[in-house]
Amino acid sequence: MIEEVIPILHVKDAGAAAAWYARLGFGTQWEHRFGPGMPAFVEVSRGDVRLFLSEHQGDARPGTLVYLRVRDVDAVAAEFGVTAQDQPWAREVELRDPDGNRLRVGTPAEGG
Repeated sequence: MIEEVIPILHVKDAGAAAAWYARLGFGTQWEHRFGPGMPAFVEVSRGDVRLFLSEHQGDARPGTLVYLRVRDVDAVAAEFGVTAQDQPWAREVELRDPDGNRLRVGTPAEGG
């Protein structure tokens, strides 16, 4: 078993959130509900990176910030119609999902 950290992001509509994360290259792995009409808990992944998207109250605060390192931040920027900015540590963009969660996406600078 690989030890890892998996951020949990609060979302109002897990299906809509999963569709938004698909634009970042994440695919839905599974969804759980305790019963019909109950809140959803969904895992999305992009390679070895995983996120949990939860409709459950109290699982996470809206506006959470997650940092995602990618090989090509400019491709992500183009998908979302934004421009990546150079920082000393990385080339980055900051995005907000439909629920206000923040994703800072970056490609490390040379030697970083």
